[in-house]
Amino acid sequence: MQRARQIAIILPDILHSIGLHSLLSDYFYPVEVSYFPSFEQFLIEGNDQFEYYITDADQFVLNSEFFLPRKGKTIILVRENITNPGGHYINIHSTQETLLSTFRQIFAVGTSHIHTPDNNKDLSQREKDVLQLIVKGSTNKEIADKLSISLNTVLTHRKNITGKLGIKTISGLTYYAIMNGFISADDIDI
Repeated sequence: MQRARQIAIILPDILHSIGLHSLLSDYFYPVEVSYFPSFEQFLIEGNDQFEYYITDADQFVLNSEFFLPRKGKTIILVRENITNPGGHYINIHSTQETLLSTFRQIFAVGTSHIHTPDNNKDLSQREKDVLQLIVKGSTNKEIADKLSISLNTVLTHRKNITGKLGIKTISGLTYYAIMNGFISADDIDI
């Protein structure tokens, strides 16, 4: 008999939680899904025996000290497609078929391996510096001044970063930077 997969859903949104619980129970039997409406409730009632944690980006950022060491076990619900994530992401606007496919891929890989770029070797050190300043909310002009480079160089770095990572939004870049340890949640305004 197959052991039930233990999954914790840590979401304040009850509708997403019910939908995920239903989807997981219907298509990934056997599973035991526990729902926590807040991270504080999870700390009171939960334990660290779950195979996977499903949460949203806000909860991940606010509680990154817990989730970062478990990023291979954490599935983050996002509102956009992230093509080079450095983590497990599920777009909440996906079709049911896409959701099922994404969960199958995550569960097939398991918790021992996570698809991340090899220490982000695709990004140069200067691109990492620019990325850190972008997600901290600096304007292109501020980045140029802080790094003593031209505005055109900042724009080139931004273009290279989005091209290499396949992430075009600030929120996507922020998730990427946090998941890969470039910044901590304390470094950004939420």
